[in-house]
Amino acid sequence: MTSVSTQLFLVVIPLLLVLPVVEAVEAGDAIALFLGVVLSITGICACLGVYARKRNGQI
Repeated sequence: MTSVSTQLFLVVIPLLLVLPVVEAVEAGDAIALFLGVVLSITGICACLGVYARKRNGQI
């Protein structure tokens, strides 16, 4: 299983490579997209952590 940083790298790099090609995307849109991806991944990891703790009986 790959680490979280490797998965994040695999998601972010293609986005950064595609964004400059699209002329209609401005810097603000790119920043909003990047923040959305980062916050989504963080939220998913947080939910998985809570689920794992409940499943192990730690909470």
